[in-house]
Amino acid sequence: MRPVWSGAISFGLVTIPCKVLSATESHNISFHQVHEADGGRIRYQKVCTLDDKVLSQDEIGRGYEISKDTVIPVTDADLDGMPLPTAKAIEIVAFVPASSIDPIRIGDSYYLQADGQVAAKPYKLLREALNRSDRVAIAKFAWHNRERLGLLQVLDGEVIALHSMRWPDEIRDPAAVAPPAMDIDDSEVDGAIALIDAMTTDDLTQFHDDYRTALEELLQAKAEHREPQPVGQAPEPAGKVVDLMAALNASVEKAKASRGESGEDATVHEMPKPKKTAAKKTAAKKTTAKKAPARKPRKAG
Repeated sequence: MRPVWSGAISFGLVTIPCKVLSATESHNISFHQVHEADGGRIRYQKVCTLDDKVLSQDEIGRGYEISKDTVIPVTDADLDGMPLPTAKAIEIVAFVPASSIDPIRIGDSYYLQADGQVAAKPYKLLREALNRSDRVAIAKFAWHNRERLGLLQVLDGEVIALHSMRWPDEIRDPAAVAPPAMDIDDSEVDGAIALIDAMTTDDLTQFHDDYRTALEELLQAKAEHREPQPVGQAPEPAGKVVDLMAALNASVEKAKASRGESGEDATVHEMPKPKKTAAKKTAAKKTTAKKAPARKPRKAG
């Protein structure tokens, strides 16, 4: 792997020379645009809108539009003269619990490699401190004349990874897409949890890019002037959900069957509804006992 950036991690007064290497790679299949009539490649040229001249890269600068008809030029010298203290350093500015990081803020990921023997000990020191404290480091760094926010995290107890992060003001408020309020039965939640349990795994290596495999077969078949072999089977379109509990039960059975498990105990039973208690009678029964006759007053003796 070739490093994409070289600099140092700044950890208080400790400096750790490091190289940054991309942690991911793309396996996407790319296509060229061609002229359908003769198969010729389509080329794009950079043309000036004022004189229609085709320009080379060394003739092209940058500018910022402040109004429809006004663009101010910005040169490399202008940008190089700006104060950017993190230009050659990944400066750790804070530490936070790992559980406090919102995944939506995480962007591209990179591996940090200690650059030389002198960096090995401080690199391991930072790694062990992050491991034992169960925290991640928040850092600022600059690439391509832009300051960025990053997160340093230990992976597999061995390597420090750098994840680029979005600034707080770049995250949109999710309230606009929240679903309307509605009631959900406990039995439906239990059914969804049963489906989650049936689909839970700790092995993500079982998942593959089936579309890419089918695309490779299609391209190979076309190159060999033959019909492509079927690769996998397209899933059946999902029907309209009428009974949510029935859909959950069927999903649990399907998930267990795909893992070779018996589906006999896969049914999610609805919770019994509470029985209605009979209303208490408020009217008391009339007594049939006769009232005792009033005593006659005694005669004076």
